Amino acid sequence: MSDPASVRVKFRALHESGCFVIPNPWDAGSARALARLGFPALATTSAGFAFSRGLPDATDVLSLDSVLAHVAEIVAATDLPVSADFQAGYAATPAGVAENVVRCAATGVAGLSIEDTTPTGSLYELDEARSRVEAARAALGGTGDDVVLMARAECFLTGHPEPVQEAVRRLRAYSEAGADVLFAPGVRERDDIRALVEAVAPKPLNVLMGTDTGVTVADLAELGVRRISVGSALARVAWGAFLRAAGELADSGSFAGLRDAAPFPQLNGMFGRPGA
Repeated sequence: MSDPASVRVKFRALHESGCFVIPNPWDAGSARALARLGFPALATTSAGFAFSRGLPDATDVLSLDSVLAHVAEIVAATDLPVSADFQAGYAATPAGVAENVVRCAATGVAGLSIEDTTPTGSLYELDEARSRVEAARAALGGTGDDVVLMARAECFLTGHPEPVQEAVRRLRAYSEAGADVLFAPGVRERDDIRALVEAVAPKPLNVLMGTDTGVTVADLAELGVRRISVGSALARVAWGAFLRAAGELADSGSFAGLRDAAPFPQLNGMFGRPGA
């Protein structure tokens, strides 16, 4: 693993200008494959990891220790900066969030995200949510000094009646609390994306592209988006191919679904031998 301090400097610099894609691997193999494809950084996905363990994506099914071990595995898989999907910090209180983000930083991550949903799936009250971001920032070090902190407003995903307005209110508060990057997963309309970009400027906005909406990386860059993630989408693409091929085999005895398998020599050659 590369020196965490130098990797964090590199990761922070990615957010200073332009637009980059930060895809989400779900295990060491997918992380190495994405690195080989030339992406500049990676981010974990709680859903992708949960599915790989045969579990749903819910805050109460993955232990903190298992999440930290998974994050450490992704960090160790490549020399790229890694940002951890750290859900709501796996703690009920701001002090607990602070304690846990220190443990997450110890894995060598270059960044991590904190969202504002409660264990029951509702939004924390804004003052509480802001306190949780402030606690994470204080635990990680001052803005610009250490791990890149991304704060998430889950307004679109929790069904808030005015998601854009509430996301603007929350993201501005999280920015003032010390978040380096702001994120409102679920936003899709171009005007809404532009509104969020302008609301948090000059800080960078991350946009999640979990499906094909016809928007391209170039389109998002033109809107001012600095960082693009795909969440569980790549894991779901892999699961989709697997379920189609296995379903055909189970239902009709057909091996047709195996036609799209990646060639064995390609995968064997891509991963190589440990230490090589």
